[in-house]
Amino acid sequence: MDLKYKYKTTSVEHLKELHSYINELDRQGKLSDNERFRRYVSSDRFTLPENFPDARFIVVLAHFTPLMLVNFLLNNTEHEIMLPPECYYSQMTDHDWAKLIEEEIIKQPGYRIDAWEPIPLKLLAVRSGLGRYGRNNICYVDEMGSFISLHGFLTDFEFAEDNWQEVKMMGNCESCQICMFECPCDCIREENFVVDALKCITWYNERNGEFPGWMDPGIHNALLGCMKCQMSCPANEQALEFTGRFEDIPQEDTINILNGTIDEAALESVSRIFGPFTGAEIKDFTPILQRNLSVLIDPVAP
Repeated sequence: MDLKYKYKTTSVEHLKELHSYINELDRQGKLSDNERFRRYVSSDRFTLPENFPDARFIVVLAHFTPLMLVNFLLNNTEHEIMLPPECYYSQMTDHDWAKLIEEEIIKQPGYRIDAWEPIPLKLLAVRSGLGRYGRNNICYVDEMGSFISLHGFLTDFEFAEDNWQEVKMMGNCESCQICMFECPCDCIREENFVVDALKCITWYNERNGEFPGWMDPGIHNALLGCMKCQMSCPANEQALEFTGRFEDIPQEDTINILNGTIDEAALESVSRIFGPFTGAEIKDFTPILQRNLSVLIDPVAP
């Protein structure tokens, strides 16, 4: 599929509203007290960076990133494993997106365009009207479903259109509870679309450390993240038609990953999926990859 994206523009003046919304959820007791989670919703994420105080608008983009599959070869067996959106290398850099914004969206040279990672992009995408929440707390965009990667950019360009709306859930979710029944950890709540993040597989398998004792090894289903609720969601029916596939990972490389000894050949295989690594990055990522692949290939493995 060709590069497919959608975008909305919204004034930086709405950052205060985003922060107020998060604070209200906190007052209602809907947010976790976990220290790591708190960093995702800290007040500094809703403040313009000191080096760009004159930013005027935020451009939030949704890039269609289809579900990808890859076979890890081991003992004459193909172990087909899923890679969710945002978990693999898309080849579009921040520089590429900034150039696209200048040429296809602003259409005027000379304006500053900076990538901005701290802002909670899922919430921003929904408030800007780019997407809507599913009951599973995931952002959905028309035609793309939840198979998207989100990007936020600050600019000093003054757009004529300031998109803003109240938080909305997809209409079909009101009468559908498929994701609730599919979630193996019961982290999706019926009363609202704020999930119990510390029950979610994704919270654990994208970080170093042992899985909690209450987590059945058999519930893991993707190399990173979790696809249980998204695979069964009716809103993803169209997007699933574009599922792609990476080259197979040879047996020798699979063995090295499982042993935690990623040599040059295994690193090349991994880099085809996750992109180029620095030495420090591969050192940090190796234990995660080893643990996750082990439990997917052998669910009884520690």
